[in-house]
Amino acid sequence: MLFFDHNATTPVAPQVAAAMDAAVREVFGNASSTHRTGQIAREHLENARATVAKFMNASPNEIVFTSGGTESNNLAILGLIRSRKGRVVSRKGRVVTTAIEHPSVLECCRQVGAYMVAPAERIWEFVTDDTVLVSVMHANNETGSIQDIAELARRIRERRAAGQEIYLHSDGVQALGKITVDVKALGVDLYSVSAHKVFGPKGMGALYVRRDVPLAGVQFGGRHERGRRAGTENVPGTIGFARAVEVARENELHAGELRDYFEAEILRLVPDVEVNGASLPRLPNTSNLLFRGIAAEALVIALDMRGMAVSTGAACSSGSVEPSHVLLAMGRSREEAKSSVRFSFGRYNTRGDVEQLVEAVVSCAGRLRRGRSREAQLVS
Repeated sequence: MLFFDHNATTPVAPQVAAAMDAAVREVFGNASSTHRTGQIAREHLENARATVAKFMNASPNEIVFTSGGTESNNLAILGLIRSRKGRVVSRKGRVVTTAIEHPSVLECCRQVGAYMVAPAERIWEFVTDDTVLVSVMHANNETGSIQDIAELARRIRERRAAGQEIYLHSDGVQALGKITVDVKALGVDLYSVSAHKVFGPKGMGALYVRRDVPLAGVQFGGRHERGRRAGTENVPGTIGFARAVEVARENELHAGELRDYFEAEILRLVPDVEVNGASLPRLPNTSNLLFRGIAAEALVIALDMRGMAVSTGAACSSGSVEPSHVLLAMGRSREEAKSSVRFSFGRYNTRGDVEQLVEAVVSCAGRLRRGRSREAQLVS
């Protein structure tokens, strides 16, 4: 199987698998234990924290390890709102987010009560004096579109300097390892990341929490992660995450060249194809293509039968009969959204792999269109 669905997940890098295998066997202590075995685990945990922090240009004490991007997003949003309870605040506080967010942000905001979903390109128009948190993803998981987080952070700092209590969270799950992520340069207050998007293990993530940003825990138990995330730490998982970002430093991703070659060939060889978000800054590895007159699910299945793994969009929405909310928010019709396929490339893809993908897409698209044409003739 040739894998072109790296925005859904990535294969675990060999170096990561080796590091985790050793950790599972040798670093089995509870990092909260005071004996030597526990302290060895603690040392590995903190070393991993320092490595992940350095990759994002953060301080180690600003990194909270979590189970992944969904938990990081929930902790950022609910933890920030919950931190306000019991404090004297001038206004109730509202969360503003965008219509292209991952479900773990949108569904979380619905739990807050006072929230607003805005068009990504106009989000600042919806930020008011009673806004306490703005949540905007850094890079979209379906189209790869990149948002100007630094400019949004600049405006939020201006409001904060004027006396408003307001913070910025960004879902950076798709950005980490694909573009430079420097939380200090971005100016974010909270930033979510996940290991399995960067050739690390599933079930492992982190939340950057800028120093002095109030954050209450959203699960209860011990005082792990400086009281912000209760539960025994997944030390082998953190070691795997740290090794994954070290590998990311060592390996320059060539996915951009593969993506550009793929798009150029498909646009040349297959009629009635458009690139969703072509005019926007995009992740170098992501291509979301609209195949007019072809059902995306049919094309995905046809490619799967040819040994090619691609997707119709977010993996967490797989099986949904509804069209992509991201593409609808970008102005695509329901029919157009249901004719769009995502291709996302990764470190281990080769030019030869992509040449095979091009040949398969050309063949499958042509066959599906011919089949639809015959059906239309029979109906008429």
